[in-house]
Amino acid sequence: MLVPPEGYLERIREICDCHDILLIFDEVITGFGRVGDAFAADRFGIVPDMITMAKGITNATVPMSAVAVRKNIFDTFMDGPAGIELFHGYTYSAHPLACVAGLAALDVYAEEDLFVRAASLAPKWEDAIHSLSGHANVIDIRNFGLMGGVELESRDGAPGARAFDVYMKCFETGLMVRQTADTIALSPPLIITESQIDELIGILGTAITATD
Repeated sequence: MLVPPEGYLERIREICDCHDILLIFDEVITGFGRVGDAFAADRFGIVPDMITMAKGITNATVPMSAVAVRKNIFDTFMDGPAGIELFHGYTYSAHPLACVAGLAALDVYAEEDLFVRAASLAPKWEDAIHSLSGHANVIDIRNFGLMGGVELESRDGAPGARAFDVYMKCFETGLMVRQTADTIALSPPLIITESQIDELIGILGTAITATD
């Protein structure tokens, strides 16, 4: 998990506009309230040309994904010259059960005000995850919204091994985290409580300490 520095996405948008390049945001993880807004694009104030989304679109209860595109891209396929039609028909496209789950998830997000809740929990999350900075082998901690990454020092000749051991120790204690290279990636549910955040960080800290 890498948070773009201030001004980075704005400059990327400018470059894409200058050279007529499509700007595509992958919001499979960051979408649907994870960063305190509907999408990270909203949080950063950037309008991409395409957004890919999944997971949170149905609360992951039923697999579903989607791609949102700007109107000019849609119109190009729908009204452009012959020969550029987009033939798109997957077997499970617009699956009724997934669509119902998606609509229900949107209702729950609104009824329980979960996007706002995620934003209000972000400061607590930030303080909690950065409390791990004093642990041995922790070399960097990054966070944004209800997301976090704890980067661990790689073992000589065995990149990813330390993080995998931490991942396994967490799993054995009842905590599911994600390992990518030597970084432990975290994206707790939007309904997590402050006490559960403390419990999560406590388990992770113990697992890091127990891993040489």
